[in-house]
Amino acid sequence: MADILIVSLAKRNETAVKTQELLTDFGCIIKTRLGLHESGAACADRGIIILELAPDAEKIYELTKKLETVEGVKTKFVSI
Repeated sequence: MADILIVSLAKRNETAVKTQELLTDFGCIIKTRLGLHESGAACADRGIIILELAPDAEKIYELTKKLETVEGVKTKFVSI
């Protein structure tokens, strides 16, 4: 079984620092991290982060709730 958290950043240039701080705070439960955004002449303002998380329901819930307090950030949890 895998616990996956998908994080969408609508205002990446404004939310990246706070999002990174939260991911660092919860680094012990992050097994794999993949960040995707369009690149080109200028950095895109939208991005997606895919996280594979250790099975810790309490910490996953806490991380999800804290990420969702950041304006422009949405999350979707999937357990497969």
